Amino acid sequence: MKKSLVLLLVLAQVALAEPPTPNEQARFLAGLPQEGSSLAELAKRGEFNSHAKELDATWADAEERQFTKIREWAPMGLPEAVNDTSPLLYVFSGPDFLHANVFFPNASTYVLAAVEPVGQLPDVTQLSPGELGSSLRNLRTTLNASLSFSFFITADMKKDLQATKLTGTLPVLYVFLARCGCYIQSVEKIWLNPEGKILTDKETKTSGARITFLGPKGKHQTLYYFSTNIADWALKQDASFLRFCDGLGTMNGFTKSASYLMHLSDFHAIRDYLLHHCHTITQDDSGIMWKDFPRDAWDVKAYGWYPGPIPLFKQHFQPDLAEYFRTTEVADLPFGIGYQWRPKSSTLIYGVSKMMVRKAIPVEDDKPVAAQPSPAQPVAPPPVTTPAPQPPAVPKALPVPADAPQQ
Repeated sequence: MKKSLVLLLVLAQVALAEPPTPNEQARFLAGLPQEGSSLAELAKRGEFNSHAKELDATWADAEERQFTKIREWAPMGLPEAVNDTSPLLYVFSGPDFLHANVFFPNASTYVLAAVEPVGQLPDVTQLSPGELGSSLRNLRTTLNASLSFSFFITADMKKDLQATKLTGTLPVLYVFLARCGCYIQSVEKIWLNPEGKILTDKETKTSGARITFLGPKGKHQTLYYFSTNIADWALKQDASFLRFCDGLGTMNGFTKSASYLMHLSDFHAIRDYLLHHCHTITQDDSGIMWKDFPRDAWDVKAYGWYPGPIPLFKQHFQPDLAEYFRTTEVADLPFGIGYQWRPKSSTLIYGVSKMMVRKAIPVEDDKPVAAQPSPAQPVAPPPVTTPAPQPPAVPKALPVPADAPQQ
């Protein structure tokens, strides 16, 4: 009882002070040091200290096991994309800004699209004494799947994102931004009109959030997250998300752990949109089918190994991709990614549009390397014809793999 009264007094003092900035909220949720923050008093609570300690350990493990290896490998493995400042389009993403930023740190704009709701702007000062600890624990549970396996578990994430007052994808996005060394400048909820124009004062079917931030090197960048259905039948009814993307010009594409949705006829419109509007596409085997990259327009290669899908998605085995690995000398992948998350079991596919001027692969040298010119822009692609709507297929929620470590 005494502890609850003390926490209530702390929360009251915080509420009377200047409201915390989005960056302060993000650093608190990320368990980062609070010196000089308006949330410093609240951070003295044991709930925060436990949260910070557990997140530090989980993040350090993921950094050593995956993130550092991706950062070291990407300039050689994805030379056209990694230094490009073009917008990044990441479909079936959930709130996974983390991998988007680790693979593509220089994108001027990140566009994430998934069905998970945006939620409300997080405000830890509005949590009651009992809600603070439970909300932080629940947030860690959501984060653990991505940090341990490199993907979110759909059914668990849906439950976790609705379990406390820290709802929706924004709390997770806040954590990833802060932990990636970004400084959040502004956050606002947005909606799209039928022409893909952003609205801030009128709700529509396509909701989202716009976050402006400074990257670790001080570069101004923008993150958009949209809660939207991109099945063919849904896009036929409401194509506002695609119209928004039209205004971004040519982009780099990214997807992983996408439930093999683009293997189905119900998701061919978004597949074709990526192929016509991106000058590179980076994905695991759950994205666009290997055979669906038109070889007259795309150069495609793969890294790692192809053991086939996990049992839940065994029907999506790709014989032609297996044949490529059998007959081609494929470079290793030093990290795990996607459903086959263990190192030496993962597949990464990288496609470069032939309309893009290929960038020379950098040579490793101890001497300083002269600055490279910006990559040439590709010729504008032809417009996409959206297929006729198909009956919607309801994908199964992804369970935890049987051999995955326990949380």
